[in-house]
Amino acid sequence: MSVKIFVDTNIWVYAHLEVENDSKHQKANLFVEQAIQPLVISTQVLHEYYSTMLKNNMADEWIQTNIEAMIEYCDVQLITLSIIRLAHRIKIRYRFSYWDSLIIASALDAGCSQLYSENFQSQQVIENH
Repeated sequence: MSVKIFVDTNIWVYAHLEVENDSKHQKANLFVEQAIQPLVISTQVLHEYYSTMLKNNMADEWIQTNIEAMIEYCDVQLITLSIIRLAHRIKIRYRFSYWDSLIIASALDAGCSQLYSENFQSQQVIENH
């Protein structure tokens, strides 16, 4: 059985946004290129990625090309009502932001055992996963 890995928006942004001598870019890019397939993202990740890249003055066509590649490369978890409800429970129990809770809920619903993000503690266990 393969391990399903959910990748949060910030990893994709670091992987695609080149800044000179940026170790975050180098680490994220290497991770994305060498990760076990398939990675999992959610529609939230796609929206946040688009918004962040626009704020960084990246060309719309370039952003859309990257998003299409992410969709092709990853399993995409759609945000459903059950995920939203799970996010509310996670937010209350763990005191994460709503948006971080929605990422966690999407990862759990997709059956991911690992979530890569800069927003959480290393080795943190959520909902017994």
